[in-house]
Amino acid sequence: MPQLNLGTREIALKIVYYGPARSGKTTNLQQIHALLSPDSRGEMVTLDTQDDRTLYFDFLPVEFGVEGGYQVRLKLFTVPGQVLHRSTRRVVLAGADAVAFVADSQRSSASANAYSYRDLETNLRLNGLDIHEVPQVVQFNKRDLQDIKSLEEIREAWKGTGIPTVPASATQGVGVLETLEALLVRLYRHLEQGHSFSSKFGLGEEQFIEGVMRNHVHAEKE
Repeated sequence: MPQLNLGTREIALKIVYYGPARSGKTTNLQQIHALLSPDSRGEMVTLDTQDDRTLYFDFLPVEFGVEGGYQVRLKLFTVPGQVLHRSTRRVVLAGADAVAFVADSQRSSASANAYSYRDLETNLRLNGLDIHEVPQVVQFNKRDLQDIKSLEEIREAWKGTGIPTVPASATQGVGVLETLEALLVRLYRHLEQGHSFSSKFGLGEEQFIEGVMRNHVHAEKE
């Protein structure tokens, strides 16, 4: 559920990037940080350790103003992927408004992807959240590597879930913004259905999406 601060007229939404170790969660946030205008995003915090790229989380606030004087603040986090950091993943996942699951497209990573998704479901449940209710997008990353699952296989496997799948090569910036935009669409529609977002804050779906995506630095150069 979004956090609303009437004093500061701020609406805070939490997006968590989840997935197995080394699947590209941190790379996604690094690319988003690079692709968004410096005027619209804050500093990114990354905590590295010897045994995992990001032990706690990355935090990337993206802000934009809307009519009525409200400020929408997106808080983007990642979780550590290694199995031993399960308790940390649960803490970071608490209060999530939406989840981007970053899977590794390599066939050798199929079991790690499956374990991580089950772990996501468990940690959501422990935080009082239902995996079927939380807006989600699944990104199949590392499409530039060898021995990867075909898009046909992926779409067939996920078609019954209703969850969008987005191919990506995060190191090249491919599919990164597409993943974020697809998740924002699902997040907005969830907020509209559950909280009448547009009538309460005068913020329509198109305005919500454009509030973030219009700050894409490539778009500014067109």
